[in-house]
Amino acid sequence: MRFVTYEVEGKTCFGVKLEDSVIDVAKLSKDHNGVVPAFLKDMKSFIQAGNEAFQYVTELLTQFEVNGTVDPRVIRKVEDVRLLAPIENPGKVVCVGNNYMDHCLEQNVDPPKQPLIFSKWPSCIIANGEEIELPEESQQVDFEAELAVVIGKKGKLISEDEAEDYIFGYTILNDVSARDVQFGDGQWVRGKSFDTFAPLGPVLVSKGEIADPHDLNIKLHVNGEVLQDSNTKHMIFSIPYIISYLSRGFTFEPGDIIATGTPHGVGVFRNPQVFLKDKDVCTINIDQVGTLQNIVKKKQTGSVD
Repeated sequence: MRFVTYEVEGKTCFGVKLEDSVIDVAKLSKDHNGVVPAFLKDMKSFIQAGNEAFQYVTELLTQFEVNGTVDPRVIRKVEDVRLLAPIENPGKVVCVGNNYMDHCLEQNVDPPKQPLIFSKWPSCIIANGEEIELPEESQQVDFEAELAVVIGKKGKLISEDEAEDYIFGYTILNDVSARDVQFGDGQWVRGKSFDTFAPLGPVLVSKGEIADPHDLNIKLHVNGEVLQDSNTKHMIFSIPYIISYLSRGFTFEPGDIIATGTPHGVGVFRNPQVFLKDKDVCTINIDQVGTLQNIVKKKQTGSVD
């Protein structure tokens, strides 16, 4: 299934995307059963509820498809709603650096012997269609197309063989980076975590929909020009390895996000360099997951957040 968080008529809803429509699963539940389980209030609650919740929604949608059209408040066209970030309040956003061989080659660096880990603050998450804001502190804002993994259940000391059981699904993350700040600080978190530096979404695809997350074409365009074009098969460390490796040190919680790294073509290592500028349109496509698009906006001098 393809899950979404969206806003309509001033209300935030949790739903399922079916082709060009979204289904309000809470309203669907009320229409069919007269009750709305607490786990349908938002994406994170749904993920936390586990397999029982997933099966409940599966059965609801089966009934919906059998019974046909119901209350129009249950089903709406995608263009009539505003898609939000699938998860707006993850406990952790953990990122993996230099995890594509082609990205290491463009930097002329050896591939890491163990995953290179950093984090982004959840506060920098924005939705598909929202604006990436260029901060006054940076003149070198870069783009990074990444497949993101969303954790489905609590776990620590997870083996590679068990790792898939801890995955809920996949989405897209743009690891926007202020390179001058990142490299000037000597550590990466501040340069990676300015507000708006984590566009996410627009959908969260359940893991059963993706046959092999290590064989997905991943591509990024800026103003229609292809700047990144690769495949997740070029990852150095697999997703199960990353989950296992990270879980040795900290506990994963439902809704946590892992950004699995970016392929070659980022702006800072191009010749000449390419950095995002006001009014650029940044678009990421990942096979079987979807398209994430954001416009770039220069922060107005002296503006108050």
